[in-house]
Amino acid sequence: MNIETALKEAMAIDGAIGAALVDYESGMSLGTLGGGQELDLEVAAAGNTEVVRAKARTLTALGLDESVEDILITLSGQYHLIRPTSNSHGSLFLYLALDRSRGNLALARHSLKHIANSLKV
Repeated sequence: MNIETALKEAMAIDGAIGAALVDYESGMSLGTLGGGQELDLEVAAAGNTEVVRAKARTLTALGLDESVEDILITLSGQYHLIRPTSNSHGSLFLYLALDRSRGNLALARHSLKHIANSLKV
């Protein structure tokens, strides 16, 4: 699936506030959907780039031959999910912000994994 379709599918997840596809080498979004006054996706993309970079540095420093499946940030009213795409896409991750009161975290993680695996850039 292409970027536009992937973002639309991410926004179809119950409780979705905003979604983005981000290049963590540059910190720039390749596409965003949703957000608005409730969530500035460009700021979120840049900030979450630092999270992904920090985790990659930590894995290297620990000498772990592992890859990140996803990263969950839990806020009082929201879940923020970061899902790196497969290695064939290089340095990209999908980002999804969910309203905790409307979203199902397990279902969102499962759906985001499917979207990331189906993405063609």
